[in-house]
Parts: sequence; C-alpha cells; structure tokens
Amino acid sequence: MTGNQKIQRFESLKKLVERLRDDLNGGNQNFVLLYAYNGTGKTRLSMEFKDAEKKTTTRPMHVGDYVGQPLTVMETVGDTLYFNAFTEDLFYWDNDLEKDSKRLLHINADSKFFRGLKDLALDERIGFYLARYADFLFDIDYDQWTVSFRKDGAQHIKVSRGEENIFIWCVFMAICERVIDGAESYEWVKYIYIDDPITSLDDNNAIAVASDLAKLLKKAKERRKLEKPDPIKAVVSSHHALFFNVVCNELKKSTPKKYFLNRPERSTIYTLRTTDDTPFFHHVAMLSEVKTAAQNGHLYAHHFNVLRGILEKTANFFGNKDFGSCIHGLEDDELYARALNLMSHQNYSVYQPLELVEDNKQLFKRILDAFLDRYKFVLPDVYPPGPKSSGVTAI
Repeated sequence: MTGNQKIQRFESLKKLVERLRDDLNGGNQNFVLLYAYNGTGKTRLSMEFKDAEKKTTTRPMHVGDYVGQPLTVMETVGDTLYFNAFTEDLFYWDNDLEKDSKRLLHINADSKFFRGLKDLALDERIGFYLARYADFLFDIDYDQWTVSFRKDGAQHIKVSRGEENIFIWCVFMAICERVIDGAESYEWVKYIYIDDPITSLDDNNAIAVASDLAKLLKKAKERRKLEKPDPIKAVVSSHHALFFNVVCNELKKSTPKKYFLNRPERSTIYTLRTTDDTPFFHHVAMLSEVKTAAQNGHLYAHHFNVLRGILEKTANFFGNKDFGSCIHGLEDDELYARALNLMSHQNYSVYQPLELVEDNKQLFKRILDAFLDRYKFVLPDVYPPGPKSSGVTAI
C-alpha cells in the first residue's frame, strides 16, 4: 500500500462500527471489504456490527415457531445476518460414543438464523453449493433438527472439521438467497456481514467460494421491492489474501470500499487504511506445482483456478488491478486472459478431478510458459522424488 494513504484511528470497536455503517449508508456504498491479519479482532468487530442496531419489538408468530406460543412474540431484532465463528457454533455433534454408529450434527433451532429453514425448502440450494466444494451428501431431519452425512453408501459418517464448515457455509449461502428473494422470515435483514468463511479451505476452493459469494452479493445489490431499489448491503472481512483479492476483483465494477484493518501492537486502538492495492505475495510453491503438472501432462480442471490464483497474486504484488496484466507475449493477450477467466469459473469439484482435453492442456501451457518467461521465479521442488500424484492439489 502506498505511503500517502490516510490512516483513520478508532478508540473502540463501537467507533469503528459507526465508520463502517456510515460508509454503507451516508457514504452510499454497497460493499465494504476488510483485509486484516488473524488476531486483529475481525470476529468481535462482526458481532459489534450486528449488535449496533438491535431493538426489542413485537412480531406476529411465524409458521415455523413452536406450537403453543402466543399470537405475538416479543424479541430482540437486529438488522444483520452474519457468518462468523459464532455461526459455526450453532451446529454441534452427537458422536454416538456408546454405539459409534449414528453420528449426527445438531442444529440450534432456537437461533433466528434458522427461522424459516424448514418452510423455505432450502435442501436443494444447499446441495447445489455443497456439490461445488465437497463430495459427500446430507439429510436434514427437521423434526429433530439434526443433519446426517453419507458418502459412497456409508451412512451417518463423521465429516472433517473443514467439511463441516463448508456445509455450514452452504446453508448460509442458501439462506442469503432467500433473504434476497424477500422471504418473510428474513425481512429484518438489511446487511450481510461475512467474516472469514474459508478458514479450512485450500486455494482452489477459495477462488470458487469467493466467486460464488461475489455473484450472490451482486444480486443483493440489485434487489428491488415494489419496483424500487431495496439493496442488501454487505461487509466482508478476511485474512485470506487470495479470497480477499478475488472478491475485490469480482466486485470492482461496484467500486467497493476497501480497507486494511489493523490493531497496532494488539492495543485497544484500531486503524483503517483505505487501499486500492492488495500487495499480497506470490505463492511460489503453487507455481512450482503447476509447472510440474504441465511438464508431466497431469493437468486437471482445477489447475486453471490455481494458475489464475498465481496471476492474481503476482498482479497485486506489482500494483496491477487485474490478473490479465500478467499475461504477456502471446498472439492475443486479451483473448487468453478471457479464456483463463472462463476456465477458472467452470462448475466442477476438486474431489472428482476432470482431466483436461489436449487443446485445453496446450492453452494452459501457453499461458504458463509466457508467464514464466516474463517473470523469473526461483521455484522450489515441491514434490519428493518418485511418481507424481494426479488429482487434488495438495498445496
């Protein structure tokens, strides 16, 4: 980031939240994007933001509420649907330690987060997103508010922590779709706040998650009600450089407000630095991997995502705004940039690797070779001696 950028100081999270809400309201912004290192206080900031406008009110009883409640319900209502570490805590495991045969993920049905989940029939949309990132299936029991997972004929399996997190993220994405559609259960939502949704994802899925999120946020921006603009505005915070960069690039036509958030020396002071740069460093191990894969001919669809990620990081390092600026020396650089953008947005799962056809392998190699010819990296040998594995990238 350039040295002449103004740094704003805030004495408390409350003051910082006021700044962000001013950006989204008085500043007429639709999106605020925050990059911050782990330990800065992003999660606490997201909770302070969602608590800022909470009010106690009376609402009619919804169809999904418990039987026996009065016709009206007193409750505390906010204006922010959020995803952060607390969202993940709304799910908890019953591992069936006695019989070790029926492992279930329980849902905290008391949370407003799930209001309308049963009646809005979200299973199909959850499944749509889940198929993008994972290779297991799920079943939701709305009477018991539990989720069971299955794979390859095995029932009630225990998925990994990362797989659990991505399932919860898919639930959130499906709910956001209904928010944008104007579902009655979520009429209270004015803002969406997302903090680090990809803590357990590799770089390949990080691009897919960021791209899917940006597409959804664009729909939120264009939402209308009674023929008038009625956008849902959003804050996204992350420590993941690639994820943050892809979101920035996907939303750049909407001119989002972008900040570097810091808490100097872990004090009670917070700082915001406005930035149009995202100077995150290139992951040379990923570059070494794709070079090896290209040399061996073991190229799969997800390698286009990896290559795009490499170019994204390199472009940012040199202060350029688009990965296409790092495609040089080909007969039509812009055409190859569009081809890479298209190939890195294909719907596929890294758990079911799809080998590239020969034409696409040659396309990949031409872009990679031209890049390596322009930028002279010293590449490590990321593979041990012996046969190279094909399929899911390990970097």
